[in-house]
Amino acid sequence: MNCVTVPQKRVIYAKRTQLMEQDWIWGLIGGLMIGGAAALYLLVNGRIMGASGILGGLVDGSGRDTMTERLAFLLGLIGVPPLVALLYPAVSTNITPNIWAIIAAGLLVGIGTRLANGCTSGHGVCGLSRFSVRGLAATVLYLLGGALSIYVFRHILGVI
Repeated sequence: MNCVTVPQKRVIYAKRTQLMEQDWIWGLIGGLMIGGAAALYLLVNGRIMGASGILGGLVDGSGRDTMTERLAFLLGLIGVPPLVALLYPAVSTNITPNIWAIIAAGLLVGIGTRLANGCTSGHGVCGLSRFSVRGLAATVLYLLGGALSIYVFRHILGVI
């Protein structure tokens, strides 16, 4: 049997890493902030933090006795995103440039929250954390409505 000597080749393997998209962390941080704000609002005020109820109480006048805390909440809700944008300017919202779709979405969300007596922060975050059957039903319907809306607006109408 003949042996063939093969000169050893030195192979350098480059460390090849494929990084996972890191955008999911912003959703996690946002969810923790909303959950923390809901818990703090409940502890300080003894009431459920529902953004549509807070805004609705200002619009229809039923929240006059708690106007200061409602305005402070809305000021934070509106004022914090521009401050975060200063710290992290490369934010991709993936929002459609179609202004009519944005207006229709806002109106549908506003009407839906009034019809459902609450929004995702009230029913989804606060309701589910309290094991509310009503909160669970509303959250399931929100998700189904959102999926149906995406299907209709993207695949049938083609506007987003």
